[in-house]
Amino acid sequence: MTKLKNLFVFNYRFILLTIFILLYVFFNTKIRQYHSKYLDTDTTITGQIKDYTINGDKLTLEVKGREKITANYYFKTAAEKEKTLAQICLGCTITFTGKNQVVLNNTIPHTFNYKNYLANQKIYRSYNITNFKIKTDNNFFYQIKTYLYKRSAKLKNSDYLKIFILGDKSLIKSEEYSLFQQNGVAHLLAISGMHIGVLLKVLDLFFKKTKLVKKTIIISSILLFYGFLTNFAASLMRAAVFYIILNCQKIFHWRLSNFKLLLITAYILLLWQPFYFYDVGFIYSFVITGGIILNNKYLKGNYLKQLLVISLISFGFSLPITINLNYEINLTSILANLFFVPYISLLVYPLALLTFLFPLLSPIFNFSLLILNLLNSIFGHLALMVIIPRLNLFFIVLYYLLLFWVLAKPRKWGILVLFLIMIKFLPKCQNNYQIYYLDVGQGDSAVIITPWQKDVLLIDTGGKVEIVKESWAKSSKTYFLSDNTLKFLKSLGISHLDYLITTHGDNDHLGEVQHIIETFKVKKVIFNLDSYNSLEQKIIQSLKKKKIAYQKGLTKLELTNLTLDFLNTGMYDDENNDSNVIYFKIANYQFLFMGDAGQKREADLIKNYALANITFLKVGHHGSNTSSSRAFINQIQPKYAIISVGRNNSYGHPHEEVLVNLQSSQIFRTDRDGTIAIKICQNNYQITKTGI
Repeated sequence: MTKLKNLFVFNYRFILLTIFILLYVFFNTKIRQYHSKYLDTDTTITGQIKDYTINGDKLTLEVKGREKITANYYFKTAAEKEKTLAQICLGCTITFTGKNQVVLNNTIPHTFNYKNYLANQKIYRSYNITNFKIKTDNNFFYQIKTYLYKRSAKLKNSDYLKIFILGDKSLIKSEEYSLFQQNGVAHLLAISGMHIGVLLKVLDLFFKKTKLVKKTIIISSILLFYGFLTNFAASLMRAAVFYIILNCQKIFHWRLSNFKLLLITAYILLLWQPFYFYDVGFIYSFVITGGIILNNKYLKGNYLKQLLVISLISFGFSLPITINLNYEINLTSILANLFFVPYISLLVYPLALLTFLFPLLSPIFNFSLLILNLLNSIFGHLALMVIIPRLNLFFIVLYYLLLFWVLAKPRKWGILVLFLIMIKFLPKCQNNYQIYYLDVGQGDSAVIITPWQKDVLLIDTGGKVEIVKESWAKSSKTYFLSDNTLKFLKSLGISHLDYLITTHGDNDHLGEVQHIIETFKVKKVIFNLDSYNSLEQKIIQSLKKKKIAYQKGLTKLELTNLTLDFLNTGMYDDENNDSNVIYFKIANYQFLFMGDAGQKREADLIKNYALANITFLKVGHHGSNTSSSRAFINQIQPKYAIISVGRNNSYGHPHEEVLVNLQSSQIFRTDRDGTIAIKICQNNYQITKTGI
């Protein structure tokens, strides 16, 4: 123990050890190549169920066979779902037949990368299950875990019981969780140091008369078992290992600062799981805890004052992480934490534990949740959201250097504020045009940004088909296709749309308009020339409520640095042919957006407009053979053709005939290339694609 103690006496040893740990993490996560032990031809898999979630008609599994994999199955009937609920258990052996599902990178820049998320958990395969068989297992620890899962599922408000007891957020409604995120208090819904602190106080009280060594062993064992129950959540493991190290210091009389003990905790966890380095819970937990430890001299006064200081420190130290996760911050989150932290830690969390043990307390727990959601709603209305663009590594390092400097010189806080203001407005200093053809699946959506972000336009929004399901099959999760679009815009520092233009009234082009105008600032909406269909009428009702201006049948739109021409050729009594066809020119480069215009409209465009040598063509109707006739393509001679199309779509788009017609053009497809970005500065342009 003396050697271990002496190892951490001098700071330079910590520096060397930190460098070693970082190199170890880098080697094991970036250099070392991991390959799946399964082949593409493996369709029958046998393994142990490590985790499962049943939400609506969807069963999601994490299975450990030759390696960890994920798998999904959709129940066909309510009876099948109930049968599986009764049969399934953690630790059970499952044999299933299924098809390997290709996991894609994020195809819209700066959005959540599910492929990386799985890879950081050493998961390289995902399957869609066609049929399965489950064989029960008698593993004692997994039986306990299964019992806790199923017991919490049977009780009222099972979604919150699973959150506070097992750290499982899979059942909470999307709207509620999004509001917690917006208010900056979503971290309180994770099993973290705060919850462990409450649990430790109870355990310390229970084992008050037990000797330190024995008490440490008992409580550490409980915490590690709790880690097993919560799938070793990084934030929980930080709290558990830190508790163990802290007590080891007392037992072996080390003389290390709490910050060094925190570093040792990080070293242990990263040696055990190098991929923790990319876990958001891990990063938040260590950054905030480190910030509080380094600034504990400010933790003086009464409980409320200490809570305010902790909230300020947590906000300041976690700010770059929050920015790069959401690209916006809520200035009222500091105030919100003053209410939510004591309410959840001192009331809701203990009540969750007690209600699980004594279901008779369920009405009291339910009432506490009503108050919790009321607070969530109130602070949601009070939120002051500020969009800040994505930070690169240089600005993150610079931020923390400035933060430590102003902490040493408290009167210099204004410099840090000025730095953040500079970051916010930095994207507005870009003197180039940016056009993004977004990958929205089987639909259309494109962003146009003029120099200095003077004007930001969105042409179409994409849209998904809504499937009507019975109540048993409905998920608690609501997914909006345009959330990725809005997140991407925020990552560029964009806080509003000057114009939202719809080419026509089909759902795959304007299906997300409703969600966008409800969650993002839009100044004006432009429709096509024909009469409003039922979907457009519904949108107009929302526009009137929001007092957003709208217009139809434009021929020209004059912007600060750009003019859009709407090439109207008459009314066709056909939604596709009535599409807004949009033309504009930047420098010597011509852009043409065809919407879903068909061959009849193309023939009229040739008659009425002198279109030739188009540089960038957004191909009509996703590459359908109802558009892009040979005569039209020969006339406009596009240099680049962009086809917005969904992967493995049921329509067979793009059609082979269209691809032949476009053979003289360089073709980009969103189903293969992801989002296609074009940046134009003076007389030069650059084309990039995200890939899949």
